[in-house]
Amino acid sequence: MTGDHSILLAKSILDFPTALIFSCTLGMVVSLIAVPQFIIFMALYLLAGVIYPLCTPVMINDFKACGGILLLATGFRMIKVKEFPVADMIPAMVLVMHVSYLWSNYIVPLIA
Repeated sequence: MTGDHSILLAKSILDFPTALIFSCTLGMVVSLIAVPQFIIFMALYLLAGVIYPLCTPVMINDFKACGGILLLATGFRMIKVKEFPVADMIPAMVLVMHVSYLWSNYIVPLIA
């Protein structure tokens, strides 16, 4: 969203081994994920100019934190420490920015 492509490059490098692990365990089905993922990422890329000015730094940090929790849950699931329902957590990525906005603009002023 900020025009800094270094994060995307780092995430791509990190996603490649994960994709290899998933493809070894799940087979060819993993390759079908590329189609909806491409559509979602292109929509985010095209809408970033509209979305970013509406976001506060707190909202972006909450979004990053939510992604980190999903990544942590995925890692625990991969190494078989705990079977988290990661697919059920994905809607949180859509809801986190709205909840963050409502929390910081309406709930926090009531508490303070």
